[in-house]
Amino acid sequence: MTEQATKLIEVIAALVQALSWPLIVLFILIYFGNPLKKFLSDIGEFTFKAGASGLEATAKRQQIEAAALLGAASAKSTESPSEQKPSDVEKAREIADVVSRSVQPQRIRRLAEASVLWVDDIPANNIYERRALETLGLRFTTSTSTEDALEKLRLKKYDVIISDMARPSDRQAGYTLLKAIRDLGYTTPYVIYSSSNLPEHKAEARRRGAIGSTNNPQELFELVLSAIQSD
Repeated sequence: MTEQATKLIEVIAALVQALSWPLIVLFILIYFGNPLKKFLSDIGEFTFKAGASGLEATAKRQQIEAAALLGAASAKSTESPSEQKPSDVEKAREIADVVSRSVQPQRIRRLAEASVLWVDDIPANNIYERRALETLGLRFTTSTSTEDALEKLRLKKYDVIISDMARPSDRQAGYTLLKAIRDLGYTTPYVIYSSSNLPEHKAEARRRGAIGSTNNPQELFELVLSAIQSD
């Protein structure tokens, strides 16, 4: 068995413990994709150690986990039926590129210091997106209503706020919260993560004071990291 094959088995064994099979499939696509060799070389060597819970990856695995989790989020995200969908390999390549471009070693410390408020009446809908960012050190506080979010903002400063659009009793809750935050004088970067990715909705969100609006996990990933790393 070659050294590369042995290493691959060890990586998959480690990922089995932390992730699920669809994510491992995505990882294999990333691992073997010829266009992604630079991504893997940038991440560096994988090292493992024996522990009570079996094989454990070093911090280098964080970027692989982020890419895999982002892939899971992309797989379940809403897309227009008329939209041409990229192949699995193309999707893996896009995701790997997003992670490697957005996450540089010198910026990891800043991410570990950052906190994000995520407002959504069903937090479980965004579990993969949240975990992808958490693997890079971000800390999240979740909120399920506009009122609760405003109360949390009075108690703590956040680096980014993410909000869905529609919540019970308010179909434009994302804009309602954004207006309330700006009226209070908070300038916190605000991202709307909802079901639409139409250009007119993106433009409207920016006009109202958000830094972006999307239904694409990769774009959300980039918006959040860019807001934190540029402050």
